[in-house]
Amino acid sequence: MAGRRRALITGIDGQDGSYLAESLVADGYEVTGMVREARARETPALARVRSQLAFVTGDLLDRESLRRAVQEARPDELYHLAAPTFVPASWEDPSETLSAIATATATVLAAARACSETMRVWVSTSSEVFGDAGESPQHERSPMRPRTPYGVAKLAAHGLVGAMREHHGLFACSGITFNHESPRRPPHFVSRKVTRAAAAIRLGLENELVLGDLSAIRDWSHADDVMRAARLALAHDAPGDYVVASGVGRTVDDLVGVAFAHVGLDPSAYVRVDPGLVRGPEATPPVGDPSRARTVLGWRPEWSFEALVGQMVDADLAALRR
Repeated sequence: MAGRRRALITGIDGQDGSYLAESLVADGYEVTGMVREARARETPALARVRSQLAFVTGDLLDRESLRRAVQEARPDELYHLAAPTFVPASWEDPSETLSAIATATATVLAAARACSETMRVWVSTSSEVFGDAGESPQHERSPMRPRTPYGVAKLAAHGLVGAMREHHGLFACSGITFNHESPRRPPHFVSRKVTRAAAAIRLGLENELVLGDLSAIRDWSHADDVMRAARLALAHDAPGDYVVASGVGRTVDDLVGVAFAHVGLDPSAYVRVDPGLVRGPEATPPVGDPSRARTVLGWRPEWSFEALVGQMVDADLAALRR
């Protein structure tokens, strides 16, 4: 169909990419997804829209493949979501983390500029850029003092977006996203660990959930809400950077309480804290201030925390019953 807008999503097979793909397809976009290997196209998260997608292959550590992906797709909108996502793993090989995040982002931004003067680019960065910011909640002008290799790499990506925007006039936005979840979240994240355990205990398949610090604070949103913010940013008149968060800090204990209440269980009978998993308290609670996204973009979350956790528990119940 002539005149349809084109979008390229790197990391389309991930949680965020799949929700974004569904939204864009529903609005009539021609959507191309970049995946690392062909079998990633078969991920269940893409089941609803797979037949309406095109695919290109690309590897974050292969700069030429990234350039080729942008050139082949020639999108009007580019959503760069692909990146390592598990923060603790960044300590194992900081150099690869920096390459996969910072160098890959630089390559994507340069390829976008070379491909089209009018392309609009969203880069998902992370609340990890703030680290020990010294203030909470954090906004776009808060000090950025990352404390992990992952955070350092995301800060470099964030800085590159601003530099390319200022120097070359590229329409590029950095989305400083705080924790966001969904039933498509991989199982090694604490959110899925909790919701799956609540479901498994309710079904009699398990009898205990072992966690670390229940007082640890996070700012949780739904991935679908976060991707709506990305679309609003690229539809806006001018590019900018946005904190995307709920604005409310909740503890792991809050998460546990909502998940177990959803299945009618008292978590105190099933949850055990392993002192070996408890880390020292964070100097600055990671809570975001989404005022700019709300004011400038008109963004409002559609999912409450309770609805998000309930959806995840229900999905885990269904999966375990199967």
